[in-house]
Amino acid sequence: MILVQDFEYKPGEHEAEKASGSYLMSLVALVGGLPFPIINLFATLGFFMANRKGTHFVRWHCTQALLSQFSLLFINSFGFWWTISIIFSSEQITNNYIAYIITIIIFNLTEFVATIYTAIKTGKGQHVSWWLYGDVTNLICKP
Repeated sequence: MILVQDFEYKPGEHEAEKASGSYLMSLVALVGGLPFPIINLFATLGFFMANRKGTHFVRWHCTQALLSQFSLLFINSFGFWWTISIIFSSEQITNNYIAYIITIIIFNLTEFVATIYTAIKTGKGQHVSWWLYGDVTNLICKP
């Protein structure tokens, strides 16, 4: 799921900090905007926009963090609005709802752990590529 390797060049400490910050931004936003899934995306998008002209290492990791938050937005938003519809209408809690909420929890916990791991490794100057997101990031972010 996660591939750790050295980047084509050794990034400087400042670059590694910025790349690591792109992942930490989503974690900080998670604490502030927990019930609203779009807060994480806006925080990561803001960090991406601030660093879009940075070095390839920084841009690459900002893009990967943004892509992961974008996919989480869809998954979490659907669960959020489904929960709101159950709370404010006569809709019942079904097995499908419970299964979806369990899936969301597992997906979010996995992404949370992967984000912390990636922030640590990236902060040390190592290149961390996530499954699927890394391949899409390679297509988007050219050197």
